[in-house]
Amino acid sequence: MRRVARGDRRAFEELYRRTSPWLAVRLRRRCSDEQIVAEVLQETYLAVWRAADAFAGAAAGGSAVGWLWTIAARRLIDAFRRRAHHAAPPAAAAPRHTAPAADEAVLDGVVGDEVGDALRRLAPELRQVLQAMVLDGLTVRETSLLLGVPEGTVKTRARRARIAMREALA
Repeated sequence: MRRVARGDRRAFEELYRRTSPWLAVRLRRRCSDEQIVAEVLQETYLAVWRAADAFAGAAAGGSAVGWLWTIAARRLIDAFRRRAHHAAPPAAAAPRHTAPAADEAVLDGVVGDEVGDALRRLAPELRQVLQAMVLDGLTVRETSLLLGVPEGTVKTRARRARIAMREALA
C-alpha cells in the first residue's frame, strides 16, 4: 500500500491482481448483477488508487484487504441506492414474487440444509455480523466499519448469533 500511495503502477497492478478475484467473489455474494459488480470493482480500485495514502494500516489496527472491502461495500451500497432511486418501478408494476437475496442463494450452495435454515432464521443484524466475520473473514473492527456500528455491538451480535446457531443446531 505504501508503494501504491507513492504512485507505483506496478504495485497497484499487483494489488489488483491479488485482490480483485477475492473482492469480486465477495461482491457477488451480495449482488447478482454482474454489471453492478464490475462497476463497484472499478470504483473501488479507482478510490484506492486516489486515496492509498489515506490508508492508516496496522497503526490503526486494520488490514489492506479490510480497508479494500470497506470501500467496496460502501460503493456497493451506493450503487444499490442509485439503482433504487433511478429504477424504482411504479407500484402497480412491482413484482408480487420476490427472488431470494444473493447472499441467501450463496448460503444455500455453501452450507447444508440444517445450517442454512438456522442462518435464515437469525435476525438480519445477527446474520450480517456472522456473514461478515465468518464467511468474509473480517475482524471485529472491520465488521464494525462495514456495518457502521460500534465494535462492542459487533461482539454482542456475534455472541448472540453463535448462541442462536448452537441452540438451533442442538
